[in-house]
Amino acid sequence: MRIVFFGTPAFAVPTLRALVQAGHEVVGVVAQPDRPSGRGQQLTAPPTVELARSLGIPVFQPTRLKSGEFPEQLARLAPEVAVVVAYGRILPPGVLTTPRRGCINVHASLLPRWRGAAPIQWAVLAGDAETGVATMQMAEGLDTGDVLLVERTPIGPEETAGELFERLAPLGASLLVRTLDELDGIVPTVQSEAGVTYARMLEKEMGRLDWAEPAVVLHRRVRGLSPWPGTWFVHGGQPIKVLRARLAPGRAAPGVLLAGAVVGCGEGALELVQVQAPGKKPVSGQDFLNGARLGVGDRLG
Repeated sequence: MRIVFFGTPAFAVPTLRALVQAGHEVVGVVAQPDRPSGRGQQLTAPPTVELARSLGIPVFQPTRLKSGEFPEQLARLAPEVAVVVAYGRILPPGVLTTPRRGCINVHASLLPRWRGAAPIQWAVLAGDAETGVATMQMAEGLDTGDVLLVERTPIGPEETAGELFERLAPLGASLLVRTLDELDGIVPTVQSEAGVTYARMLEKEMGRLDWAEPAVVLHRRVRGLSPWPGTWFVHGGQPIKVLRARLAPGRAAPGVLLAGAVVGCGEGALELVQVQAPGKKPVSGQDFLNGARLGVGDRLG
């Protein structure tokens, strides 16, 4: 099948690779423009662009989709289908209607739950027992199109958003290839409005931990915001990153330490498994407390 691929981050790479390996003719890869990255803030190509170039696939990184050269470039490619995986921009009507058989999106949630920008993270933040990937015939609304196929998977009790990301990316790739293989026989399912939730964009301030909140909420936040934006608490005027935590038995006032790097919360308690001070290497929660000369009964923060 003749395909134009829209995708930018690492999550989209397995799908692009799977399309090529399945024998589809990928005639172009469309990604976001290069962005500054790293300490030197050097312009860096997106992961999909790097893969496309290594495979000899033409690359397009337009700043505008409605005007300029891109609409004509897309029309010349004459795709049967456009595949969209975490491209990062809403496709205008003119782009949606250019491929003869429309645009198919790979979305990392069980639609209509978690439409929007950060579905993997919000599934963990909300304490969902399962998530998955869905392929969808794209429409003009935000992830409102008819669902084609769905693959479900449980969320582990200690699984982070980053770990879930690594599992869902290849799952989405195989589901997309299957969707294209079975496209003629799939009966699309209209999304129910009853179960709609929205996964809004993440903000750095969301990562600040308030010990007055229930431990179960803080545990989900540590997992759901890993690796970005991460979670932290302030101690000694410095932000201390919490890289790993787990629910623990015990009870104390919010922020008060129990034995074994366990912190009292508004409800329940949370064990600090791995933390990192600014400019330092990650250490166990107990090693951090020992270095800070904090013990049972002291208040953290």
